[in-house]
Amino acid sequence: MLNRILPPPGPARLLTVITTVMSVGQGLWLAISAIYAVTVVHLTPSQLGLSVSVAAAIVLLCSIPLGHLADRAGPRTVQMWSYLVLTPLTLCVLLANGFWTYLAAVSVQSIAYRCGRSARKAMIAGLVPADDRVRIMAFVRSASNGGYTVGALVAGLSLAVGTRLCYQGAVAISALAFLATGLLTILEPAVPPVPPKPGPALAVLRDKPFLLFTVLDGMLTTHGSLLDVVLPLWVLHHTGAPRWMSAVILIVNTLFVVVVQTRAARGTETPTAAARVTFQGAVFIAVGCVVYALSSGASLFVSCLCLVLGAVAHAFGEVRQSAGSWSISFDLAPDDAQGQYQGTQAMGADLGKMFAPALFTWLVLGHGPTGWIVLAVGFALLGAAMPPIVARGLRMRARTAEPAAPEEMTAPG
Repeated sequence: MLNRILPPPGPARLLTVITTVMSVGQGLWLAISAIYAVTVVHLTPSQLGLSVSVAAAIVLLCSIPLGHLADRAGPRTVQMWSYLVLTPLTLCVLLANGFWTYLAAVSVQSIAYRCGRSARKAMIAGLVPADDRVRIMAFVRSASNGGYTVGALVAGLSLAVGTRLCYQGAVAISALAFLATGLLTILEPAVPPVPPKPGPALAVLRDKPFLLFTVLDGMLTTHGSLLDVVLPLWVLHHTGAPRWMSAVILIVNTLFVVVVQTRAARGTETPTAAARVTFQGAVFIAVGCVVYALSSGASLFVSCLCLVLGAVAHAFGEVRQSAGSWSISFDLAPDDAQGQYQGTQAMGADLGKMFAPALFTWLVLGHGPTGWIVLAVGFALLGAAMPPIVARGLRMRARTAEPAAPEEMTAPG
């Protein structure tokens, strides 16, 4: 199992280990933060939702500049300081005593976390050869899921005890994981900063094909909201399955990603092939939605069977879609602007998270199986749009590179 989580020894292995440590802290934070805000800081559910939305909006606005910072200052430096700063920012949550202090704490914390994540993808682009980046991202993804699981288990122990001190201890452990991430980053090889080039600083804003890819990719990644928000409520209100089946679905998804992600990254060697893989992933996600719909009103056995089969199809679609997305985002980005391009791609997922939970809940819980079918069609159409968008991006890159050809041909031999 370990050889499916960690790549061979070298810079990529250290990067994967660091990602695992970071994921333990983030998984713990995600699992404990809502309960901590409501029970310790005494926020109302509406105040909690507003604070999460405001923090997400701030991060959305900062994503491209933060990615650009990784290019100019060097991704290792930015990653190291992001997580070192994230440590006291996470501890500041312990000092929050109301809505405004909590909002301020989680907003700056979210900015630091996004800065570190954007720098990490730029690190992969700088340390790993182009033809091996997707495979390494697959190892990183598997390790991340393992780290999230460990963090969630620690959070579960704190929640089981249920005391204020345990909640505060969980937040402190999360901060220590971020501190370890920053310190371990010092051991990584340095990736030199990219010197500025003539022209606009944020060139990605003029790259229409990449921006369109970002939007489509962000809309595709909204399938994650099905696991976090929609399916637990679907199991509770529309199936004959026991409540704990929502946990089973999450376990199936997590284990599938850990075991299969590295193999699922195959076939993404070129942007064109990666676009086809993304489409394939979208189709399997759509199949998962259809199978989920079949669990409505069925018997106990049939409901559980449909939910598990739907989770398997969904998970396979997720790993294929993710692998295709990584390849496209790396290959369509110029080597001297990987940071700002990867930061831009992350904006797509942020946009999706802002509308998907409410829209998907309305569709599925309000309209039953019909809502699932609508989602299935939507995911399939998004996947089908990816190959022509990528082809357009490749044509744009080819046109940009054409002016250099005459100079090369007339250069003295």
